[in-house]
Amino acid sequence: KLKGGSPEPNRIKKGKVSWDQVRTIAEDKMPDLNCFTVESAMKMVAGTARSMGLRVEGPSPF
Repeated sequence: KLKGGSPEPNRIKKGKVSWDQVRTIAEDKMPDLNCFTVESAMKMVAGTARSMGLRVEGPSPF
């Protein structure tokens, strides 16, 4: 668990997350997100993770 995001997310990475973890987070957050599909929710979660300085690992499922 991270205490905070990266001060420079494009240069300094604080951690990594897999696409399976992104899917789990997206499924949990679906009621709160403005999305109709799990895939679009996954893209939103992955974008948020990148802006915090996390690396999304593995090939994109899209």
